[in-house]
Amino acid sequence: MDASVEDSETGPAEAREETEKERLDRNLAELLQELRVALPGVQVLFAFLLVVPFNQRFADITGFQRTVYFVTLLLATGASACLIAPTAHHRIEFRQQDKKRIVFGATKLAVFGLALLAAAMTGAVMLITDFLYHQTTVVIVAGGVALLFIVLWFAWPVKRLLDSH
Repeated sequence: MDASVEDSETGPAEAREETEKERLDRNLAELLQELRVALPGVQVLFAFLLVVPFNQRFADITGFQRTVYFVTLLLATGASACLIAPTAHHRIEFRQQDKKRIVFGATKLAVFGLALLAAAMTGAVMLITDFLYHQTTVVIVAGGVALLFIVLWFAWPVKRLLDSH
């Protein structure tokens, strides 16, 4: 076994004693488990967005709200597609003996899917805030929500990555 193999959880001093195949198996299992956490959120948001147009008051929304709704629906659709795709890729390609490509591709799809999910959630908050309050509140709340996602989901882990190198 190659104990010098590094991954996202360990540095050289803490390297796991596992083969590359074992590491890829573990990385894929961890990724799929992480997706199981993210998927219910995107599914609930998507379901909410699907029923909104059937509300009696939907006909009364402004052009801005209609655009925000539609863009948010498309973002949630894209997030769903990206977050479910790794499972489909693994199921279709699992006998190809190329788990490394599956893991790296699935990781990219998951990160992109999370970015789309953050944008969709920000859009949903923007839509509801615009329905309830005035323009200034919409800008502050939507900006705050977007900043929250950027910091917690992306900037913080990227900063840790850069600090560790």
